[in-house]
Amino acid sequence: MTARYAISDTLILAMRALRRIPRNPELLTSYTVQPIMFTLLFVYVFGGAIQTPGYDNYADFLIPGIIVQQMSFGGFATALGLVDDLKKGLVDRFRSLPMSRMAVLTGRTLSDIAMNALALTVMVIVGYIVGFSFSTSPGEVIGGIALCLLIGYAFSWVFAFIGLTASSPEAANAYGFTILFPLTFVSSAFVPVDSMPDWLQPIAEHNPFTNMVNAVRALFVGTPAGNQIWLAIVWSLAITFGFGLAAVGRYRHAVGR
Repeated sequence: MTARYAISDTLILAMRALRRIPRNPELLTSYTVQPIMFTLLFVYVFGGAIQTPGYDNYADFLIPGIIVQQMSFGGFATALGLVDDLKKGLVDRFRSLPMSRMAVLTGRTLSDIAMNALALTVMVIVGYIVGFSFSTSPGEVIGGIALCLLIGYAFSWVFAFIGLTASSPEAANAYGFTILFPLTFVSSAFVPVDSMPDWLQPIAEHNPFTNMVNAVRALFVGTPAGNQIWLAIVWSLAITFGFGLAAVGRYRHAVGR
């Protein structure tokens, strides 16, 4: 019975988070306009100067990287929402209700999956327009989509922790982009790792974003997978578990003050 109530509370708070989107349509910008701008910028401005041997065109190389980057930033709404709820005292109100305390976090992160699915759909459509195409079986494509959503869910917990730590929505937004933005660029998302300076290549090769991007490329365009898919899954689960525990600890501290 307790588990059923916890699931029900999680779904209710997830729907609450999603209902805020029509009232704040500017939130959709980061899920739609921003990735489109990145795609057009890299394909038409930088694409001609970036060599990607083994790919039919730069779009096939780029789109999986853009998608993984977008998934990693998809949890920003969770960070902003948690900061806002804490500042307005809504979390204290939730504590006074007969509901699962963890639903505040699980509901937020669950809503991110729906928004990331929207962003993924937009990216695939834009990708086809600029020349990207799937080169693998339907099963592998579905596996790639599932992996993308898993990556997005993992980073939702990163943003949940940031949201519970930051003092304001502006600070949460700054922390997230300052920490994650460099990591996405020092990876194989936008350029081949072997095109980077020698001292930077080992960092990029061991960057979890590189494993994730390479795994999505393998599932979408058929590049050699090696152990990249398993590494991407392990990294995603480790991030979910590690930052999930950190977010839960921070949440208990925040509501216990």
